[in-house]
Amino acid sequence: MSTNPLAALSDAGVSIWLDDLSRERLNTGNLAGLIADQHVVGVTTNPTIFAAALAKGSAYDEQVRELAARGADTDAAVREITTTDVRNACDLFRDIYTATDGVDGRVSIEVDPRLANDTEATVAEALDLAKAVDRPNLLVKIPATVEGLPAITRVLAEGISVNVTLIFSVERYRHVMEAFVAGLEQAKANGHDLRGIHSVASFFVSRVDSEIDKRLDALDTPAATALRGKAAIANAVLAYAAYQETFAGERWEALAAEGARAQRPLWASTGVKDPQYSDTRYVDQLVVADTVNTMPEKTLHAVADHGKIEGDAVTGRAAEAQEVFDGLVEVGIDLDDVFVVLETEGVDKFEKSWAELLDTVTGQLDQAKA
Repeated sequence: MSTNPLAALSDAGVSIWLDDLSRERLNTGNLAGLIADQHVVGVTTNPTIFAAALAKGSAYDEQVRELAARGADTDAAVREITTTDVRNACDLFRDIYTATDGVDGRVSIEVDPRLANDTEATVAEALDLAKAVDRPNLLVKIPATVEGLPAITRVLAEGISVNVTLIFSVERYRHVMEAFVAGLEQAKANGHDLRGIHSVASFFVSRVDSEIDKRLDALDTPAATALRGKAAIANAVLAYAAYQETFAGERWEALAAEGARAQRPLWASTGVKDPQYSDTRYVDQLVVADTVNTMPEKTLHAVADHGKIEGDAVTGRAAEAQEVFDGLVEVGIDLDDVFVVLETEGVDKFEKSWAELLDTVTGQLDQAKA
């Protein structure tokens, strides 16, 4: 095992993706530097990331002026600005994409979060985004809402690679994997080469601890306090066990024989929100082969500095993880409600970020026209 924590993480079979993208990162060479020096092999974006990128600096000014001169409306401008960043990032990662046979070198772009509960609109938006970016290493992000599940299947059936996002519960994750397998079966029936279709399932981590710890603190009992900080890792461990279970057996083997790749788990929301916890815990404790960990840059640098990567930390821990969940139920945590709240809040946060993005671009367009 390498003494460089990021190298050790990569050697353990974890793909390191950066959870951030901006025109400034692309123009200054910052992202290229992270690829060269910090083992970064992919990038994820979301509405919050783009809202933050557009709200600061001057990197987008020239393109905004061009869009204003063409009379572009806000929605069209946002589409062109975000797809330009993603297209350029795809080009930057193209060598990694080629070297890894499409496994890494991936860049994600999210469908408009306002469509999270509209299957038909999500499918149409995903197809439009894939066409607009026009790069083989793109992943289109679709939320794992009830309405998003059939959209995932239909988009995969068109031969488009998908990053499924906002997964909080193992139960919903099983539905996501079913949607993925069904999508590949339909893609095969539609004549697509399964070797070119990839997918990751973004399983959110830190937000689970944030919500459950808050409820444990409200209970204020020794049994509840003893469970503090254990839920998120346990949830991810159970998710990985479900992944291993799903991608085995005759149904999957029939697709694998056609060149299909399993949908890798992606650990998302890995920035630590509670200062009582180690700032690398959602990386150190989720080391396991054939996964992705997408980190904000602050977490990436923390891992590089003092991460403790000690080999597989997940396989074989499902029984221990289940004990944590049994304990949560025993002290009175309503887990079904936890996951409903987290999904609802996740969609709402991205909708608010999208509204901020639209407001920012509207203001910039107006200023450019003045």
